[in-house]
Amino acid sequence: MVVSPQVVQPYATRPEESRGRLVSEPESPGRSVFQRDRDRIIHSAAFRRLKHKTQVFVEHEGDYYRTRLTHSIEVAQIARSISRALGLDEDLAEAVALAHDLGHTPFGHAGEEALDGCMAPFGGFDHNEQTFRILTQLERRYAAFDGLNLTWECLEGVVKHNGPLLGGGADAKAKAKPLPPTIADYVAGQQDLELETWPGPEAQVAALADDIAYNNHDIDDGLRAGLFAIEDLAEVPLVGPVFAEVAARYPGLESARLIHESVRRLIDLMATDLIEETRRRLAEAKPGSAAELRGLGRAMVSFSPAMGENDRALKTFLFNRMYRHYKVNRMTNKARRVVQDLFELYVSQPDCLPTEWHEQTNDPETPLTARVVADYIAGMTDRFALDEHRRLFDPYDRSR
Repeated sequence: MVVSPQVVQPYATRPEESRGRLVSEPESPGRSVFQRDRDRIIHSAAFRRLKHKTQVFVEHEGDYYRTRLTHSIEVAQIARSISRALGLDEDLAEAVALAHDLGHTPFGHAGEEALDGCMAPFGGFDHNEQTFRILTQLERRYAAFDGLNLTWECLEGVVKHNGPLLGGGADAKAKAKPLPPTIADYVAGQQDLELETWPGPEAQVAALADDIAYNNHDIDDGLRAGLFAIEDLAEVPLVGPVFAEVAARYPGLESARLIHESVRRLIDLMATDLIEETRRRLAEAKPGSAAELRGLGRAMVSFSPAMGENDRALKTFLFNRMYRHYKVNRMTNKARRVVQDLFELYVSQPDCLPTEWHEQTNDPETPLTARVVADYIAGMTDRFALDEHRRLFDPYDRSR
């Protein structure tokens, strides 16, 4: 992937044309509004907690494997590089990339599935909604407002980074369930985030940078964990040929270097394809502004059809050989039990919550109490959730 010097294109989101923040405040003389958004995200408590939240493996299983923090940083790096090549606002793309996983529970998708099941009588749980709750409510650091008071463009990008949530452009997953209440209430009463349109181009880049990062780095983690072998990748389109090419070019290369060299080539191939296909679509559609791009009714940032097929084939392989591996299943089953146990205890006995959380609840087993409990559990790290479970359920534990 060759990246030329930064030239901002007409369809980029421009910081000087931002729709602003919900709560008006003086802007920084030395940073654009999107740089400031990025910096607020990095300095948030939720971002720091990603260090000890699972990507695939439970955090304590090994210190090499990726966490939500390392994943988010990798997504941001890929998003910046692609945005630079396309003439987009790198800072906005980076901000969306860094924020996109803030709402994940401990123990990755296993924790989210468990918490969603627990919250089913109270409207369910969705990590994208939880990210929005963090950005608009739960981060309580600033004197003048709750949340981070990010720009309209950053909030819109985070909420819609996978596409529209309403209307004909929404995908099957979005159409299958009601609009999350936190997002619905915010749009109805505070800012219209135009949920029926595609997001700006930078958010579209961040979404596919996420795909590029987690697919390729899960190959790396899965191989190093011994969940599958290099030979098992031989029949996976794109991946198998790249590993074979590196092995032929460097005979006898040690495994760790073979993996890294192959993965970095895969990332480059996918990013280059994305840039080329996106440039083709932009040349065809000729949007004159980010607003025009949002109104086109389809994604402008995309893989080519062939690379899209490769991406889906790799996802299928990883689902079958990694995410459903018995070693991962053992960890995730334990994680689900931890989340379920904690939820049931806190909802039935909210006085077991820390004081500042207990004060936000009302009677046991009510929607408000359940929502507070979900916020509390979702903010836990893997390690804290395991320690809290031991403190509450092990009769011989003497810690407080």
